[in-house]
Amino acid sequence: MGDAVSDEFDVVVVGAGPAGSAAALAARRLGADVLLLDRAEFPRDKACGDGIAAHALDVLVELGVPDAVAGYLPLPALRLVGPAGGAVARALPRPAYTVPRAVFDARLVAAAVAAGVRLRRHTVRRVEARADRVVLDGELAARAVVGADGAGSVVRRALGHRVNPDRHLALAIRGYAPALPGPPEQLIVTSAARWPAYAWSFPIGDGRANVGYGEVLRGEPLTRAHLVDRLAALLPGTDPAAVADLRAHHLPLSTHRPPPGRGRVVLAGDALSLINPFTGEGIFYALLSGALAGAAAAGAPEHAARRYAEALRRRLGVHLRHSSLAAWLARRRRVVDAAVVAARRDDRVYRTVVELGLGDGRLDVRTLRMIGIGLSARDRPPRG
Repeated sequence: MGDAVSDEFDVVVVGAGPAGSAAALAARRLGADVLLLDRAEFPRDKACGDGIAAHALDVLVELGVPDAVAGYLPLPALRLVGPAGGAVARALPRPAYTVPRAVFDARLVAAAVAAGVRLRRHTVRRVEARADRVVLDGELAARAVVGADGAGSVVRRALGHRVNPDRHLALAIRGYAPALPGPPEQLIVTSAARWPAYAWSFPIGDGRANVGYGEVLRGEPLTRAHLVDRLAALLPGTDPAAVADLRAHHLPLSTHRPPPGRGRVVLAGDALSLINPFTGEGIFYALLSGALAGAAAAGAPEHAARRYAEALRRRLGVHLRHSSLAAWLARRRRVVDAAVVAARRDDRVYRTVVELGLGDGRLDVRTLRMIGIGLSARDRPPRG
């Protein structure tokens, strides 16, 4: 309790990924003195699908970062293959992008520094919440702290919350390979063998694609060889020997979220288990939750957790309930197959599915009815 604090700030953000950079930018826009900490030096790689949806770019524009995907190819379409092999390919409501995290994250950090945020390389190991401030490692103090330090968050553990349990945690492996032939589009291929699971191929625009495979953990260990084998099985034409920079990472799904914070300490992004359980998308959630967390920390540090929880509920509460329901329904492979057929037949259903998986969309009666019709048709006995 008697540690000598060497530096004091209005807001300290732990973790300089998308959630942390967004938090730092939002707090700085309110005039706060902000310190952004990360254990790595930028640019640095981060295992991820690298997909940047349009909703994520909307958040960045609001934060004063309009050019985060400059120079990268817009992807106008998404192809989704169901567990039984049926597929739908349609234009996205708005294009998506694939930007390697080594580039994307460094751009966001640079934007934060340009806005006046101070960046420091530091690994946080101890978080101590006091009545009037939060002390990190006995040497840094802040009126409020944003924990944006990923799936293994130290700040989350300091609040007493464990990592997500199995069935609410996925494991994925990502690499870079020659892009598959054909038009530039995002490709997601779901797996009937290890459901819920899917592989992806997201073209970057330079002849390469981000490719990977992930599945929800169910209690048994998954080996690197298994993940690579499943990637090759679901993405024909992808030679495992040609896949570079393979890295595995955990995805804490939003179906098991801890409280958003306590007092002067709040969590954002992966540290808050904000990974879409339907698709594994996390960058939009990271940017939005980071922006809300940074604003709450700077605007009312002594009430940061309460203000942040209210903002999250207003902005994402209904969507998170709908995405959890979608994930529960999607545990049944036949529901996913019916959804693919419905999306192929009806552009409005396709858009609902995309918005639910890549943005902040909601299920609607039309989509549920179309899926139900597909299930009924499948269950109907053949005539004659």
